[in-house]
Amino acid sequence: MNPGTILLLFVFIYFIGLLVISYFTSRNSDNQSFFIGNKKSKWWLVAFGMIGTSLSGVTFISVPGTVGKMTGSEYIYGGFEYYMMVIGFFIGYFIVAAILLPLYYKMNLTSIYTYLGKRFNVEAHKIGSIFFIISRAIGATARLYLVVNVLQIFLLEGLGVPFWVTSMVLLLMVLLYTFEGGVKTIVITDTLQTSFMIISLVACIVYILSNLNLSFGEAYTILEQKNYTHFINFDPNSKTFFLKTILGGIFITIAMTGLDQEMMQKNISVDNLKNSKKNMLTFAGTLLLVNLAFLFLGGLLYLFALQHGAEYGTTGTDPISNIFGFKDAAGNIKNVMGDDLFPSLSLNGYFPMTISVIFIIGLISALFPSADGALTAVTSSYCVDLLNLNEDKTKTEKEKKSLRMKVHLTFTVMFFILIMVFKALNDKSIVYLIMEIAGYTYGPLLGLFAFGIFTKFKISKKYSILMVTILAPIITYVINFAVTSYTDYRIGVELIVLNGLLTFIGLWLVKDKQHLRVV
Repeated sequence: MNPGTILLLFVFIYFIGLLVISYFTSRNSDNQSFFIGNKKSKWWLVAFGMIGTSLSGVTFISVPGTVGKMTGSEYIYGGFEYYMMVIGFFIGYFIVAAILLPLYYKMNLTSIYTYLGKRFNVEAHKIGSIFFIISRAIGATARLYLVVNVLQIFLLEGLGVPFWVTSMVLLLMVLLYTFEGGVKTIVITDTLQTSFMIISLVACIVYILSNLNLSFGEAYTILEQKNYTHFINFDPNSKTFFLKTILGGIFITIAMTGLDQEMMQKNISVDNLKNSKKNMLTFAGTLLLVNLAFLFLGGLLYLFALQHGAEYGTTGTDPISNIFGFKDAAGNIKNVMGDDLFPSLSLNGYFPMTISVIFIIGLISALFPSADGALTAVTSSYCVDLLNLNEDKTKTEKEKKSLRMKVHLTFTVMFFILIMVFKALNDKSIVYLIMEIAGYTYGPLLGLFAFGIFTKFKISKKYSILMVTILAPIITYVINFAVTSYTDYRIGVELIVLNGLLTFIGLWLVKDKQHLRVV
């Protein structure tokens, strides 16, 4: 049997398992099951499953690929520099658990953007939801595209399957097992998928160490000698200067976890605040270890490739190595630095079939939590925040469920269209640019929530909040462009801090004079 067919068979079996779980978890489900799992989710299940959602397929293939990066390419980080961001994430989770979770539980929220409506007005509520839907739709489909493209290039193209068919089938898979149960289902399926992702990670590390005949300590020593393990960038002008990377990581977590409906709907599906905090902090600690393991795997992948004939090279006039890969028959290096390294080794015959199967299962396990959570979250936010479905007394529960299913299906079609747009662009640097643009939308959310929590002022002028939240990202972009063009300083992940600060200042300028009673 063709190796590609064998791998597809395992994907099919895996998906059947997800459908079985969906069948049992979605029985007798209603809208509250879909939105917040009836607040009956086990904290330890949510904590473990959130690892898969947080990492996504991009982390699975991209983070290991950045370790051996020298210069050039679309990747910012090299060595273990990314870990400074992870430390920032870790600190940020404690802030989310201390400030935002108590607020959400106190107000008994289904959608976290309901807070903005109660604190400010309907305009703020709708704006918060729209910013989330836009950013999550773009970010999730960009991640989906990268993983689907890996499956297409390395597995399905040779079988004659068109890209649009691959994309449609994968999205239909996600739709089928989330259509009824929503959060109630994905809390279980994400736990299963996180397990497979970690099994894949560990299996690949063990195999490469065995193949290279190295112990863990010996491998780390070689990685140090090749400068693959440097953690800290001391250049204050660099995008990855360690202090601003940590600071950026903190605020990215606050915004992209604490102010993100996808991440928080799982947390608030836990039965009480104490257990929800346990979930958040357990997840934070586990993420430290998992990300370090992915970076270590990245170093091993480069060592394995070097051992099997790969080498660094240059393109153009760049004196520093900026490509890495294996030479073809003409003696030209086919660059696999970054995203393509892990799948190239796994699916081009360098690894045995067993490891290839484990890699595919791990990759699919990284893809699905990102897709199912995003699809469920944007559906929840649209129904609760924009359609006000929970408060609609004119519709029966059956009618509400029917409407929610139609919204879910519509967003699935939208996700498919966005993936095809990314395919038409067919440029990784464009994908990363669009993902960065999506990050701009979290700045206004950060500023809105900060102003609501840390001040007591009202904002009643019509469209003033809309004006501020549109202008803040535009001004942030202009500042970033000017700084990059006229100075040696490079704004990195602290961009979200600047964006949020400008939003906060703008809200301060349009605030009412009188204070608001504490919410």
